[in-house]
Amino acid sequence: MSADHPPQQPINPNPPTTVRKLVVEVIEARDLLPKDGQGSSSPYVIVDFNGQKKRTSTVERNLNPVWNEAVEFFMSNPKTMEFEELYVEVYNDKKLSNGNARKNHFLGRVKLYGTQFAKRGDEGLVYFTLEKKSVFSWIRGELGLKIYYYDEILVELAPPEEQQPLPPQEQPQAEEVTKKPVVMVYEEPPPIAMPTHIAKETRVPSLPVHQYEPPGETIIGPPVEGIPAPEFCPGVRKMQMAGGRANILRRPADGDYSPRIISGKFAGDTSKRIAAYDLVEPMQYLFIRIVKARGLSQNENPCVKIRTSSHIVQSKPTMYRPSDSSANPEWHQVFAIAYNKENTAKSTLEISIWDGSSEKFLGGVCFDLSDVPVRDPPDSPLAPQWYHLEGGAADDQNREVSGDLQLSVWIGTQADDAFPESCSPDAPLPHVSYTRPKVYQSPKLWYLRVTVIEAQDLHLMPNLPSLTVLEIRVKGQLGFQSVQTRRGCMSHHTSAFHWNEDLIFVAGEPLEDSLILLVDDRTGEDPMLLGHVQIPVGSIEQRLDERHVPAKWYNLEGGPSGNGSYCGRLHLRMCLEGGYHVLDEAAHLCSDFTPAAKQLWKPTIGILELGILGARGLLPMKSKDNAKGSTDAYCVAKYGKKWVRTRTITDSFNPRWNEQYTWQVYDPCTVLTIGVFDNWRMFVEAGEEKSDYCIGKVRIRVSTLHTNKVYMNSYPLMALLRTGLKKMGEIELAVRFACLSLLPDTCGIYWQPLLPRMHYLRPLGVAQQEALRGAATKMVATWLARSEPPLGPEVVRYMLDADSHTWSMRKSKANWFRIVAVLSWAVRLAKWLNHIRRWTNPVTTILVHVLYLVLVWYPDLIVPMGFLYVFLIGVWYYRFRPKIPAGMDVKISQAATVDPDELDEEFDTMPSSRPPEIIRVRYDRLRILAARFQTVLGDFATQGERVQALVSWRDPSATKLFIGLCFAIMVVLYAVPPKMVAVALGFYFLRHPMFRDPMPPASLNFFRRLPSLSDRLL
Repeated sequence: MSADHPPQQPINPNPPTTVRKLVVEVIEARDLLPKDGQGSSSPYVIVDFNGQKKRTSTVERNLNPVWNEAVEFFMSNPKTMEFEELYVEVYNDKKLSNGNARKNHFLGRVKLYGTQFAKRGDEGLVYFTLEKKSVFSWIRGELGLKIYYYDEILVELAPPEEQQPLPPQEQPQAEEVTKKPVVMVYEEPPPIAMPTHIAKETRVPSLPVHQYEPPGETIIGPPVEGIPAPEFCPGVRKMQMAGGRANILRRPADGDYSPRIISGKFAGDTSKRIAAYDLVEPMQYLFIRIVKARGLSQNENPCVKIRTSSHIVQSKPTMYRPSDSSANPEWHQVFAIAYNKENTAKSTLEISIWDGSSEKFLGGVCFDLSDVPVRDPPDSPLAPQWYHLEGGAADDQNREVSGDLQLSVWIGTQADDAFPESCSPDAPLPHVSYTRPKVYQSPKLWYLRVTVIEAQDLHLMPNLPSLTVLEIRVKGQLGFQSVQTRRGCMSHHTSAFHWNEDLIFVAGEPLEDSLILLVDDRTGEDPMLLGHVQIPVGSIEQRLDERHVPAKWYNLEGGPSGNGSYCGRLHLRMCLEGGYHVLDEAAHLCSDFTPAAKQLWKPTIGILELGILGARGLLPMKSKDNAKGSTDAYCVAKYGKKWVRTRTITDSFNPRWNEQYTWQVYDPCTVLTIGVFDNWRMFVEAGEEKSDYCIGKVRIRVSTLHTNKVYMNSYPLMALLRTGLKKMGEIELAVRFACLSLLPDTCGIYWQPLLPRMHYLRPLGVAQQEALRGAATKMVATWLARSEPPLGPEVVRYMLDADSHTWSMRKSKANWFRIVAVLSWAVRLAKWLNHIRRWTNPVTTILVHVLYLVLVWYPDLIVPMGFLYVFLIGVWYYRFRPKIPAGMDVKISQAATVDPDELDEEFDTMPSSRPPEIIRVRYDRLRILAARFQTVLGDFATQGERVQALVSWRDPSATKLFIGLCFAIMVVLYAVPPKMVAVALGFYFLRHPMFRDPMPPASLNFFRRLPSLSDRLL
């Protein structure tokens, strides 16, 4: 069958050209170094970008110069902007220096990267610390810059038609008109994803088989995520006990839940770089792109049906352009059908068009799958072609078939650009979006700092007693967040109230909410509103550093009178803090430390690649048809602000996703979180709400990965249920950290502060940071729940460990044993010294005597010997280094031996929903533990107070003896060489047991007799 190619549409000979420009505004510099020999400098700035150099004017003799000049640069390739480098250097002009300077003195430089460039409208003034050019440079000061970019479309207008030249004497004398391009700025609208439907099985008339001649097109789609937790239904419990068809992984006999290496192509060390999308197993798909049709016979609602040997798929509802008839429908839809070369290579592909209302056959086309081309990215997309529709075997149908269908068919893998937005034949009818991989972005969050300074002219309650203390508070509300100040202090000379207190909120872009501040009088029994003010968050100034923000007065509205008259004013200082990182994860599990303002981001140090291969042995999570158990699993990975969600594999205990994702890494000391969930939302009825069930998760710290090495491992999925610890299956992952920077730059990250600069200049309190983290988590969950498909709040909270701060007896025990493990080296050292003192091994004790003599006689060797010992310990433990990234540790978590009652307490709600008898038992148990902790704290306090009692004359006799002994020791140390004293003390400490007294030493007896303050406690 030959393809019918329509005439090509005329192409614009002069397509518009997009140009990206970078603008650098040099504002000012502060505290520069004097270099002109007269205690000053005459600075100017040179800006270098991609070989383009531009210079500002010179400010004469000023260490705090102000330029306010802007320079523009052209970007040759906007796609590589994040890898570009910008150099800004400050020099002293030699022409204005004292004496005959041979060169312009260097005053400092700033090196910036493309990741710090902001889009026009989002820029801010940032002060960068000037850096040295070499180790011996003497530099100081800061340089204030505004850096942003914007895109332009250059459209060259066609020149006017040539006219006959006038005679020389008649030609008008006019200016030359230079042809200039017309510049306009545009934004490209986002693509719209359309739903798909699964067709019922329909008998298709037999069509003649034709060979296919290539071309096609691709759609690039996003990737996503999910999570949660319900209880097992009775049908699932029955299946778990009876066996069923699920492969249930039983607990190993030795209780080993550690990850294991998967044998395969990445089993060895692959330190060399490999091609992209190579971490997963290739899965072949047959892609069919249905674009549109033309010239169809009379119909009402045409649809396309695709039939292979194993699948039947139906297209989505028809789209029509304005003023188009039903004879020219459009679909613009891609289908991806699993392809097995051995089973389906000799079969045919049938594509037919039907009238959805009358089930009337409108024509079709057939292809031999053995002739379908194979597309391997990065090949260009296959161009769709027009194919003439043919009828079936019946003659009466042949007479009614007419028109053409534009489509393309090819064979590819999950790496194909069209795969993310393609439709699967296994997708349930109303929830096709769940079967597609998706990518989400967390909202951009800011800290909103509101400094409440004072309030004036408030209309207070009249006729109050003279000694009444007024309790005036300011309450701030932003969305669901509510914070209030302490009681205001009233000035003695005026009626103003002062607070000078910071209220901090979490604000999320697009900053459409309004901040509401309420002034309340809580002096009486019922609070009285004295006024309020409403401020749009989008109008508040953004601050990127610790610079001072001017305060403003705001008039209050809605006072006690309620008539809208003036009821006072409020003095506020507000700013959006761009220099902080808004924490939405636990600090020890954070995947991102970048500040809110993109201008302050550091350059990336590498790329993190994750291949989600699949899962094995998942337990049945739900029952279908009241009989068999089922699991509809999907996987979610979170790193930084990027969330990815794989497609949902329905009704499979061994799902294979084989999807690969990448993230940019700014800090290696971060954590990648991967979770597996059972999808319940895609099967609920309309208006019904169910949460997805959490199967388990794995965390991988990036710093534990060797660069450019592929780790292909299987991790157990552990879940802590009310009934105890349970293994829910295994997940297979392939991870690679591709480091792009040089070794010194990567290692230099370890010497830099973990959090942005503002966290140390103006730190937030622990309790305040925890409250802000809860607000940020809720905002992220609300934002992602509005996506399609939604990422449930239970998924987000589980991935972000939102409940990590709640009380748990199991976690308390785990932390206690962690402390014991950390201090175990000190215990082992004390035991070893005790064996030396008791001469358990005489040879070792004699060698320690010799080593001690050497160190006493050559004290310069003490510090080098200590570092040498640490070095040797590190070399020794190199043999026991972990070979693969560690997963969840059941032993450290104290999950295998947890008590059922403690588990029930951990899963209890807040406030508790348990009966009073159980709460009383738990409270008594907590009191017993608190009493032990109280005793330990008292013992620590007692020892410290005894040390203070040595010189505090609380016990006069003991103090006399102690200071007298100190004086005698001073005389001896002056008279005897210190080496002799050290040898004597060391040999006395290591003396043989035959010379020891079994009773405690006199010094310990003396210390124990010293008084403490415990006898003064009530």
